[in-house]
Amino acid sequence: MDFTDFRSFIDRVFESTQIRTQKQLAEALGVHRSAVSQAKRKNAIPESWIFKIASMFDINPAWLEKGTGTKFAVKDTMFRKIPVVKARLCAGYGSFETDEGSEDYIMFPVSWLSRQGNPEAMVLMNIFGNSMEPELKDGDMVLIDQSHKDILAGAVYAVGIDDTIMVKRVEKRPGQLVLMSDNQHYDSIYFKGKEMNSVRIIGHVIWVGRELH
Repeated sequence: MDFTDFRSFIDRVFESTQIRTQKQLAEALGVHRSAVSQAKRKNAIPESWIFKIASMFDINPAWLEKGTGTKFAVKDTMFRKIPVVKARLCAGYGSFETDEGSEDYIMFPVSWLSRQGNPEAMVLMNIFGNSMEPELKDGDMVLIDQSHKDILAGAVYAVGIDDTIMVKRVEKRPGQLVLMSDNQHYDSIYFKGKEMNSVRIIGHVIWVGRELH
């Protein structure tokens, strides 16, 4: 995950918005005030915070992050709404909530999305479980490009098996498909022969966002 320094970020937030305190920043981001205090101590701002503030106030995210370019963005041309789907990805063996609808969305810069893949095929989902820790944690939000289904060895994908969705590292071997967890307490799952047809590659996980605690 990419970070920018806290002092530069908050100075530009104060300059370009009605936010004047760390408490107001926490309220705007929808995080606990302690998360902002921790970001200040670490001198690190999550990339997701930049995107959220930029989309809320029509600010150019490049300016908000590094002070480059124009201060304010042109609405609806620099950003794209990425839906947050209600289905909860299972990063473990547990269950998930099946719902094809979208309850929310987050704005991302179009230029950044286009560099990552196909923005029109992207969705956001929440991680549920700890099998992919420490890389992905319970409660993280991941960005998935559903147009990217070709398996790259060791890359992370959202995969469907029957009525279960998981986030795993996927490796394709001769006559075999392996779903691997980062958490060593979870065994790899092997599919051989016709069993491989039961695994549905939903999309490539290309970004993760989380709150600082």
